[in-house]
Amino acid sequence: MALSRQFVRFLLVGGLAAVINVLSRIVYGVWVGYSASIILAYCTGMAAAFLLARTYVFPGGRNGVGRSAVYFTLVNAVALLQTWFVSIALADHLFPTLGIRQHSETLAHVIGVGTPAFTSYIGHREWSFR
Repeated sequence: MALSRQFVRFLLVGGLAAVINVLSRIVYGVWVGYSASIILAYCTGMAAAFLLARTYVFPGGRNGVGRSAVYFTLVNAVALLQTWFVSIALADHLFPTLGIRQHSETLAHVIGVGTPAFTSYIGHREWSFR
């Protein structure tokens, strides 16, 4: 199955936003706990993702900026829940059981951030930037 050029661009933009998300979580983690830092970092990555996706992945969509932002936020609310759940489940439950302790929160967060890639693409293509 060949990937569409749009989906590949979405993955590249999403990858950059994911890096911003993960790095900002580390910074936020200096001041707040792990769970709160995931949420704050997701908002930071989401802002970057919106600007990048609107410019490079879904240019010329029929929705205006305001409407796109509302749908983008709604789609990302679902993605945030996926990211948070996977990150917490891995860091607090699975990794300790497996004896993974070194960098476990960062590893869990990286996996959590990647989890909603496909569902987010569909949501943004169909609602946010259509």
